[in-house]
Amino acid sequence: MASKNEQEVKNSLFGFGEPNEAFGQYFIGQSFLKGLVNEDDVDVMVANVSFEPDCRNNWHKHVGGYQILLVTEGEGWYQEDGQAARKLTAGDVVVTKDGVKHWHGATKDSWFNHVAITAGEGEWLEPVDDDHYNALEG
Repeated sequence: MASKNEQEVKNSLFGFGEPNEAFGQYFIGQSFLKGLVNEDDVDVMVANVSFEPDCRNNWHKHVGGYQILLVTEGEGWYQEDGQAARKLTAGDVVVTKDGVKHWHGATKDSWFNHVAITAGEGEWLEPVDDDHYNALEG
């Protein structure tokens, strides 16, 4: 049986990407990346990012920029350091300001997809540990 929202994510409006090898070391679980805009004369990167169930990225910051997430399919989490985690579903929008430590990823039982609009440099930090993540569903 397919996981919750798997077909929805894999048939995304923006297409399903390839395994995210470029940033894979900063994720727990498998993510997929499809670049949508990545041009030298445009100062933002736009990508469709898909997460399998239980997948999340490490805590990180965007230095000298920001990140906007447009949730298109599935269910996921977003959390800023020191704040409660926020459950995300299609239609949600997240704005992460310059230098704010945060993470995002799928719930334990659902695929998750968002378009990420990112400016600045990423600063990757520690993984979101299993105890912290598993407590979100409890």
